[in-house]
Amino acid sequence: MVFKRLLGSLGVGGPTVDTVLDPGAALPGSNLSGQVHLKGGDSDFDIEHITLELVARVEAEHEEGESEGVLAFDRMTVGGGFRLASGEVRSVPFTAMLPWETPITELYGQGLGIVLGVRTELSVAGAKDKGDLDQLTVGPLPVQEAILEAFGQLGFGFKSADLEYGRIGGTGQQLPFYQEIELTPAPQYAQAVNEIELTFLANPGGLEVVLEADKRGGFFSEGHDALTRFTVSHDGVGHQDWNAIVDGWIRQLVEHRASYGSHAAYGHEGQHGHSHGEHHHNGHRSGPGMGTAVAAGAAGLAVGVVGGMVAAEVVDEVGDFFEGDEEEEG
Repeated sequence: MVFKRLLGSLGVGGPTVDTVLDPGAALPGSNLSGQVHLKGGDSDFDIEHITLELVARVEAEHEEGESEGVLAFDRMTVGGGFRLASGEVRSVPFTAMLPWETPITELYGQGLGIVLGVRTELSVAGAKDKGDLDQLTVGPLPVQEAILEAFGQLGFGFKSADLEYGRIGGTGQQLPFYQEIELTPAPQYAQAVNEIELTFLANPGGLEVVLEADKRGGFFSEGHDALTRFTVSHDGVGHQDWNAIVDGWIRQLVEHRASYGSHAAYGHEGQHGHSHGEHHHNGHRSGPGMGTAVAAGAAGLAVGVVGGMVAAEVVDEVGDFFEGDEEEEG
């Protein structure tokens, strides 16, 4: 067993920790499981608590431009209240639920460039130390995958994904950031929009889908984005015609902009199948993401990097990024 980090605040001879997540991608709103492996130090220690902290690399926009940093977005205590004897090796299994709004890091097994991690914190004899850090992989919920598949089948392509600090007004957003998935338009919409930005806000009852059209020039659209929100259920995913539903969303987004220009009425209701929409406008929320360019596949959104970071570099960057962050924290 390789223990990744000595607990520095306890000095030489303190316990070491290594957290191992169960293999495979976790799902938003579902269980994250694994084991925390502990190895006792030179003497007995009381392990007061073992806490897992979920962290994400998040971009923030401000007047000086854009910056990024690591943000903790959930904490869960998974064990503690026992004595770890000198030299003792003990494993503490855990199961904890991920927040429903946890971002998606991969689609069809391919990374999207989103960086999430699980950091293990031990509280021992009144001292706390953030020890082990592991990459967290999260796949899409069935309804999220169905919607992304429909976008791909309609001819949209994946361009990039990132996490933006801030909140989207008029939604039930819980976390202090949101995920944007940037899509290139299908040919039939290429004249109307330059790109579509897609945000999923999941909750126990369903999913809010926020669509933003970054439009090409024109009298009505100059400098403005159209923001549209739809709500769908987790139930009956396999019985929906998602291509028709998603195409209907895009049509409403485009037609709404054409009808109302950059000043749409708030609270306008629309319905398609089991989806309900509220349409409103917002200022521009984000710049380009991580710069990965991906071609659209006939059977869905193909995630194969064209002009950005290859998957291995993304994985390497996770470790480098977090290690640098820990060093800065001292």
